[in-house]
Amino acid sequence: MENEQNNIEIQDHDMPKNSNLWMYILLVILALGIIGLSIKLISVKNEMKGLLVEKEAQRTELQHELDSLVLQHQQIKAEYGQLSDSLSSKDSIIQANAVEIKKLLNTKWEYYKIKKKLSRLQIISQGYVRQMDSIYNVNHQLTEENQKIKEEIIIEKRKNKQLQKTKEELKGKVKKAAALQLFGLKATPVHRKGSGKERPTDKIKRVDRVKVCFTIGKNTIVDPGNKTLYIRIARPNKEILVKGRGDRYSFMFNGEKLQYSIMQTIDYQNQSVDQCVYWNRRSTLELKPGVYHVDVFEGDDEIGHTTFTLK
Repeated sequence: MENEQNNIEIQDHDMPKNSNLWMYILLVILALGIIGLSIKLISVKNEMKGLLVEKEAQRTELQHELDSLVLQHQQIKAEYGQLSDSLSSKDSIIQANAVEIKKLLNTKWEYYKIKKKLSRLQIISQGYVRQMDSIYNVNHQLTEENQKIKEEIIIEKRKNKQLQKTKEELKGKVKKAAALQLFGLKATPVHRKGSGKERPTDKIKRVDRVKVCFTIGKNTIVDPGNKTLYIRIARPNKEILVKGRGDRYSFMFNGEKLQYSIMQTIDYQNQSVDQCVYWNRRSTLELKPGVYHVDVFEGDDEIGHTTFTLK
C-alpha cells in the first residue's frame, strides 16, 4: 500500500516536467514555421518584384517598337508628300491601331496580346510602304513619260515653227517669182520745146512733165494678160502729184486706198516689155525744190522705186 502511494507521488511529480517539454517543442515548431513562412514570403516578394521588373522591361520594349513604327510611318508619309493622300484610308487604320496599342500599354495589359497586335500592325505598315513604293514608281514613270511627251511636243512645235517659217519663205519666194519684175526704172523731169523735142531738166520753172521709163522682165510664171500699173510721184512733203482728189484717181493696195499719179495698162505676154509713161504738169501746179519719190505698183505688189531732184 505504501509502494502504490509512492508511485502515485512520483507520477504527480513528473507531470509538470513533461508539460513544459511539450510546450517548448510546440514553441520551437511554431517558431520554425514562422521563420519558414517569412522566408517563403520574402522569396515570393522577390519573385514578384522580379516579375514586375521583367514586365516593365517588356512594356518598355513594346513601347519602343510602337514608337519606332509610328515614327517610321510619319517619315514615309513626309517623304512621299502628296502621294500619301492616295492611301489615307490605310493610314487611318495604322493610326487607330497605334492609339489602341498605346492605351493597352498604359493600362492593365498582356504581353503576348499586345505583341500580337503590334506584329499585325507592322504587317499593315509594311503593306503600306509597298503600296506607296508602287504608287511612287508608277507616278515617277508617268512623270518621265509626261516629260518625254512635253519634250516631244516642244520638238514638234519647233519643227512646225521651222516648217511654217520655211513655208512662209517659200510662199514669199513664190509670190515674188509670180510678180512682175521691173528693171531700169528711171524718172526724168523734162522741158518740152516748141519743136516738140524734150530736154531733161532739174529746174522747177522749166519742168513740163515727168517721164517714167522701165522694162518689165520676162516671167513665164505670171499669168499673161492685161496688167494695170499705178505710179505714185510724191513731193518732198510726201504729198502725191495727182490729177484730182476724187476716188477716180485712187486704187486699192493690200486693203488700203492710195492715190496715184499715172495709171497704165499693159498687155503682158510673159515677154520683156519696154515702157515709158508721162505725168503732165498743170500750169497752176506749184512744185517745190527737193527729192521726189516715184513708186510703181501692180496688184498687191510694189515692184519699183526711184527718185529725182528738182532745184
